[in-house]
Amino acid sequence: MVLLHFKNSETDQFLFETSVALPARDVSRDLADVHNLRHRITRLKLEGGELAKYGPAKAPDRQGIDKFEEGHEARERGPHYCMDPTGRRSGEACDPEVAQKLLKELDDAEAAASKDRVLRKEPLTKAALLAAIDNIRGAVMICYPMGLPEWDFVRQCLEGREDLSGSDFGGKDLDPETCQLWFASRALAADRPLSDALGRNERTRAVVKATKKGAGAPAREPAVDADTQKAMLAWYYKKQEQQKAGGPAG
Repeated sequence: MVLLHFKNSETDQFLFETSVALPARDVSRDLADVHNLRHRITRLKLEGGELAKYGPAKAPDRQGIDKFEEGHEARERGPHYCMDPTGRRSGEACDPEVAQKLLKELDDAEAAASKDRVLRKEPLTKAALLAAIDNIRGAVMICYPMGLPEWDFVRQCLEGREDLSGSDFGGKDLDPETCQLWFASRALAADRPLSDALGRNERTRAVVKATKKGAGAPAREPAVDADTQKAMLAWYYKKQEQQKAGGPAG
């Protein structure tokens, strides 16, 4: 199996195994699915932590900080009430001990999708990421057996129906059917096998990128990585200082 290093940025990267015999269209679809699932887990990690601490979301027309709402002091609260300082959630949290199950599944999912797996040479699979999301879904059901309201972002994310427009997450997902796969600044023809660009050796490792349809070529990879660049700058600075002092460069 060829090992693809999908790298759209330093933080947006993962490894993926496939075959050079597959057409680029199939590979780009698989890569986009994994890419989107990673971002979905990022969103679940963020909102799931808020759910565990502050309970289900308020209806959009009811959002506001509790202590400033009329009749706040007279309102009956649950045993684990914790006011959401942003006013987005009800504050009616689940039992903190039960919430630990949700937090653990969120942490496990984050680890399953982490860019650090690249350093450990651990490829990602769509099945593993979907399993991690299913585990989060199960933990949410344990914490809130009555279910979450339809406007809760965690529920929407688990159901794959979030509206990300206007949010920090908007525009990050790739369309699996139309995204363009790139290798060495070259757009790969959708109906041609990967071997046209990578050769027939299944033991190859290649850095690839993907862009939205019509977005143009992605940025080139730097000639050296960030750590090497820092070391080079430090060496040149040291050399410059030594030349000023009249000493040899070491």
